[in-house]
Amino acid sequence: MVATIMSGKLLSDELNEEMKLEVIKLKEKNVTPGLVVVLVGEDSASQTYVRNKEKRANTLGIHSVVEKYPEKMTEMELLRVIDRLNKDDHFHGILVQLPLPKHIDSTKILNAIRPEKDVDGFHPINMGKLVIGQPERIPCTPYGIMKLLQRYEIDIEGKNAVVIGRSNIVGKPMAQLLLMKNATVTIAHSKTKNLAAVAKEADILIVAIGRGHMITKDFVKPGAVVIDVGMNRDENGKLIGDVKSDEVQEVAGHLTPVPKGVGPMTITMLMYQTIESAKELLN
Repeated sequence: MVATIMSGKLLSDELNEEMKLEVIKLKEKNVTPGLVVVLVGEDSASQTYVRNKEKRANTLGIHSVVEKYPEKMTEMELLRVIDRLNKDDHFHGILVQLPLPKHIDSTKILNAIRPEKDVDGFHPINMGKLVIGQPERIPCTPYGIMKLLQRYEIDIEGKNAVVIGRSNIVGKPMAQLLLMKNATVTIAHSKTKNLAAVAKEADILIVAIGRGHMITKDFVKPGAVVIDVGMNRDENGKLIGDVKSDEVQEVAGHLTPVPKGVGPMTITMLMYQTIESAKELLN
């Protein structure tokens, strides 16, 4: 068996074309979707992510602004920035790029964003709505994974799904989305005993543990769908996932690659939710 490769890049390209048309329709109604990204400090990885988001927004016709602030910015100053952007009708989405400098409480900052402008889906109100099955803004990586599963016609109902990782960004919301599609969900993590045995029960295995090539074929049930959320660097600086893909692709039925798997879908869903937020102005 050789796994079917689930290309997030191809799906992202398809969705981008659909979103371009949506933006054109909105502009015909005098609404231009707007996204503002707030970047504090000089973190090089964050600067790269922000450039990619800005480039994607511009490609789609979304009004995109990056507000850059120095590392020494105070928490109160940043809260005032968020308050100003909350009131600015030109922006339908506000994204604060993480990580923030250590002297700023990121939870306090994220909680200050108006829930309807929280296109990253991290506000407690949006998380709460997801838990009760009434999602409005969804964390972008799990949302993108659900779109991938749909695109590749993966049947979720009644399947055993194992999510390795319990972060608020991926693990927990991922589990909720799978539950909403009637999967039987297990959340595993670094403290789980017999992790390989737990993982091997999965029909759908989502790996977001942040350890390069940790998941080998011994963790994978034959024919399983394996989604690799990991983005790590090996000793040569090469980008690798949490899954040892050359081994696992011989066992799995479906597998996402790294890169061009989950990564492109995260930015895509950020843009999607910005456009959806703009649409709400017309309702």
